[in-house]
Amino acid sequence: MSPPPPSPITGLVLAGGRGARMGGVDKGLVPWHGEPLALHALRRLRPQVRALAVNANRHQDIYGGWDVPVWPDADGAFAGPLAGLLAGLDHCRTDWLATVPCDSPLFPHDLVARLAAAAAGTGSLLALAATPGDGQPEVQPVFLLAHRSLRDDLYTALAEGERRMRRWAARHRPALVVFEDAGAFANANTPEDLAALPRPAA
Repeated sequence: MSPPPPSPITGLVLAGGRGARMGGVDKGLVPWHGEPLALHALRRLRPQVRALAVNANRHQDIYGGWDVPVWPDADGAFAGPLAGLLAGLDHCRTDWLATVPCDSPLFPHDLVARLAAAAAGTGSLLALAATPGDGQPEVQPVFLLAHRSLRDDLYTALAEGERRMRRWAARHRPALVVFEDAGAFANANTPEDLAALPRPAA
């Protein structure tokens, strides 16, 4: 029998970036098939977790109108997804926090369950999604599950200037979960990327 997954889990949609390659707009609020990208991500994440929140540094009134807490970065310096993860670990009331980016609305419906099972099975405090690569898995480092005990280490890393999620994660020997459908992790960094996203299933 496989070990039970960590539970409960808070889900956090990361929408705190500058959106530089999208022309500086707030990517989480960019419309896609009639609704903001971040709202698509929230709805996809909701059945996978116990609680939900959004990490946002702009338009917090709009995000807050979706009946979820809004957790900005501590310093408002747009320090990237590591700062969003820290905001989540600072505020969440569960032992585990799962994150997804606001611009990838097609992530797997079993993302959190599989990350949680991997963390439980390996005893790791961190689990990352990956997709098949050329010879080795291609890590998707913003799709992760982290234990809140990593908060102090992450705080120190950010204070020391670390900004790369992949490099920080490697320090903690994360469990990797390979998802065969690489398209599920497609993101909308640019208007062209957004136009290329497949229509969501009904």
